[in-house]
Amino acid sequence: MRTITEISSLTQDGIGVFSTLTEAQLRAGWESAEGLFIAESPKVIRVALDNGWEPTALLCEHRHVEGDAKDIIERLPDIVPVYTGSRELLATLTGYTLTRGVLCAMRRKPLPTVADVVRDASRIVVIEAVTDTTNIGAIFRSAAALGIDSVLLTRDTCDPLNRRAVRVSMGSVFLVPWTWIDGPVSSLHDYGFKTAAMALSDDSVPLSDASLMQEPRLAIVMGTEGDGLPQTTISAADYTVRIPMAHGVDSLNVAAAAAVAFWQLRR
Repeated sequence: MRTITEISSLTQDGIGVFSTLTEAQLRAGWESAEGLFIAESPKVIRVALDNGWEPTALLCEHRHVEGDAKDIIERLPDIVPVYTGSRELLATLTGYTLTRGVLCAMRRKPLPTVADVVRDASRIVVIEAVTDTTNIGAIFRSAAALGIDSVLLTRDTCDPLNRRAVRVSMGSVFLVPWTWIDGPVSSLHDYGFKTAAMALSDDSVPLSDASLMQEPRLAIVMGTEGDGLPQTTISAADYTVRIPMAHGVDSLNVAAAAAVAFWQLRR
């Protein structure tokens, strides 16, 4: 029978992964299989387990041991420790009240290459310099829902396996292939992609432009909300694309703009 450990102290052995380790310490390197991340909420944890991510420890409130986390606990290998405690103690331990009362520490996987990620793709998104974790999670959720085949991120973009990004994505970070791109976005020409930079400029075409839909392989490039895409990225793009808007509004939140673009340009 599985042992479930009751937490009585914030210094108890084994729970540091949920409380004292920062996101940077959990990562242990961008692409290291030794790194960890935290998945929160039963639904997100189930998606991760269904897609082959390896659990290393589980933490849940008392009420979830025989409730929302019961099926998850039953799926875990016997060597994976399970910890439980009161809602108040867990809130103190993690620094905030848990959204759904269940956290799972999981091991990162070695990331694929850009070539692997785009090999069979016709529609991809490149996220450049977006640092807001909520936006990253929302973009991944839209990408999964609206048929984007894969996601590439520049190194100045925040980690998709950040705790909040994972939660906001509702586990979509486990569904859509992704990796980091180190070269310029124009390097995607080597894989047969045309690039479409989402930006306002004098020579931009509307999102409904027929030539965009006719492209067999298209990379949609999204930039940060404040400054937008760098001019070097825009200048090197095959298309500069705008979303026509009303009432004098000049732009959308990057996550909202991504969803609109994904829907319009889907294959």
